[in-house]
Amino acid sequence: MQSFHIRENQAGQRLDKFLRKFMPAAGSGFLYKMLRKKNIVLNGKKAEGKEILAVGDTVSFFFSDETFRLFTGEGKEASACVPDKTEWYREAYTALKGITIIYEDKNIVIADKPAGVLTQRDGSGQYSLNEWLLGYLLACGGLSQETLKTFHPSVQNRLDRNTSGIVLCGASLAGSQMLSELIRKREIEKYYITIVKGNLKEAGILSGRLSKDERTNKVRIGEEGRAVRTAYHPLAFGEDCTCLAVKLITGRPHQIRAHMASIGHPIMGDVKYGDADFNDFCRKKYGVRHQLLHAARIAFPARIQGFAGLEGSIFTAPLPAAFKEVCSHGNMELKRIERFYAGGTDKPDQ
Repeated sequence: MQSFHIRENQAGQRLDKFLRKFMPAAGSGFLYKMLRKKNIVLNGKKAEGKEILAVGDTVSFFFSDETFRLFTGEGKEASACVPDKTEWYREAYTALKGITIIYEDKNIVIADKPAGVLTQRDGSGQYSLNEWLLGYLLACGGLSQETLKTFHPSVQNRLDRNTSGIVLCGASLAGSQMLSELIRKREIEKYYITIVKGNLKEAGILSGRLSKDERTNKVRIGEEGRAVRTAYHPLAFGEDCTCLAVKLITGRPHQIRAHMASIGHPIMGDVKYGDADFNDFCRKKYGVRHQLLHAARIAFPARIQGFAGLEGSIFTAPLPAAFKEVCSHGNMELKRIERFYAGGTDKPDQ
């Protein structure tokens, strides 16, 4: 018999979900069969798989040592099915440059992602922030190879490759669940800074419906799709451009980019939704080579059960150099941008 004692990073999830991670070389059908036959038991009793695990629970396996090693991925036969990815994570941590940590504790990590870095893998084989996170936690001792057998820390919100700024990451199962729930309920306020074509003198709220063309991986604002709302507030003005603070009231992929383009004020440097002539002008004058969209600020709700230390907290990611270059050479007034970062009133309202 083999036993596994549930710790914090396994607690709070269903038994069957834990088993699929703990025994990755075993199929779901096999695991449920073993539960029915009491070859896998929870706290010495028969279990169905839907039980929610708690710290201190014991999962016992009545398998031969060989079978146990095979299905947990430790046996030689299973190595091809369950490769050791820790080296990949460590390489990602070393290879990806420019990622900084804004805040971390045992449950969450808040990272500042530079433009050009994937948030999650896209099938291209390139490293992403998600692998960087695992490599970082392995390097600093916040994660062990043993923990990786049943829990993988991961990013909880996604930014486009060429959008910079704040990414929320779960470092523990409890932290991941908390962030996921707050994001699902839209209880974390997300503010962006962007520079758009033209002069927008007044604040506003954009409403519409967003639909996606899967063939082109492009969205459009129209009469079909999911309802979206985007609030914006002008911060500074330059030569035929405006620096905006933008608040996501809803959060959909490419929402800000498509919404601003739909009113004739596309984001500077945005190849997919932008203005080609405007982008060419900005590339020659300011050296802009990607969309100037930055996840600048997040605000946690006043009450978060079990995470009192985060309640009401505000975190910011500094303005990237590309923005500063445009603001400096475009003679933009920076005081209102600075007040935005300081938590002042220059931010969009719902």
